[in-house]
Amino acid sequence: MKTTPFTDIHIALGAKMHEFAGYNMPIQYAGINEEHLAVCNSVGVFDVSHMGEFWIKGENATTFLQKICSNDIANLAVGKAQYNCFPNRKGGIVDDLIVYHYETEKYMLVVNAANIDKDWAWVNANKIDGVELENSSDNIAQLAIQGPKAAEILQKLTKTDLSQIPYYAFEVGEFAGVENVIISNTGYTGAGGFELYFYPEFGIKIWNAIFETGKEFDIKPIGLGARDTLRLEMAFCLYGHEIDDTTSPIEAGLGWITKPAEGKNLIDSDLYIKQRKDGVERKLVGFEMREKAIPRQDYELTDCQGNIIGRVTSGCMSPTAKVGIGMGYVKPEFSKIGTEIAVLIRGKEVKAEVVKPPFRK
Repeated sequence: MKTTPFTDIHIALGAKMHEFAGYNMPIQYAGINEEHLAVCNSVGVFDVSHMGEFWIKGENATTFLQKICSNDIANLAVGKAQYNCFPNRKGGIVDDLIVYHYETEKYMLVVNAANIDKDWAWVNANKIDGVELENSSDNIAQLAIQGPKAAEILQKLTKTDLSQIPYYAFEVGEFAGVENVIISNTGYTGAGGFELYFYPEFGIKIWNAIFETGKEFDIKPIGLGARDTLRLEMAFCLYGHEIDDTTSPIEAGLGWITKPAEGKNLIDSDLYIKQRKDGVERKLVGFEMREKAIPRQDYELTDCQGNIIGRVTSGCMSPTAKVGIGMGYVKPEFSKIGTEIAVLIRGKEVKAEVVKPPFRK
């Protein structure tokens, strides 16, 4: 398995390790619920160095990204980031990603760890003249420091004014004595905080500085298990669950990042226009259990009368609300807020209700 600059630290701290996207990653330390609440109430640190990073450079970089990215790159200013997806020419999604406008005609794409090879092949297959591509996934490490105390801790380690980095923006500066660190505010937990991108050789120095400074706030290392429950409470899509090669961003409620603008030449733009006009055959919804039960991925959803209307894509017992929550695709007529549905668990219909996400306010 691949390792990150922090793998030995995770093992030394007693983390439960498991293979994820080819990496030996920490799933949990003290426990998923405890780590989840630590992020919500104070601060936690995620090792997300397994994520992929591509550089897109050249005079036609913007034109290229307008073609392969669903969102409108033309309006993305330098220093801003943007949530996106790669349409796959079949109505599905190659991957979801974040685009960072690093410099004029220079962008960084942050892609999912499990899709690095697939995404790299995709961007190369669609490459146009005047574009230079660079896969820096093995040469960039990343830590996500999340929670209401994150900014206070990190501000002690940098002269960059973190209060001046709004949501989905970033700056490049010195951090913990390390130059050229990308300090980003995109988040995947809904608890606030920042992400740091840096060369792997500086990883231990940065990790130690963060944990030393965060001692007074009882800073905790957090595993991928709590990262999943945190994003689910915010109803953020996860590739391989809510979205994949067979799901349309319109079905997934991602119409807001799907902008087939005039002159954009976006892959699958005609399909998106048609889906907006004619509607889709299924919609992604959030739901809460009305009985004590935990919905799991691929459980079937019913209309409470034995008829299958969809399936669960993600589910858990909410660590904050203490109720079963989930996301799933249903037929459009069952997608209205307040609709009573059921989750088929071991042959029994367990009642649930379609609610407006996020589950954690």
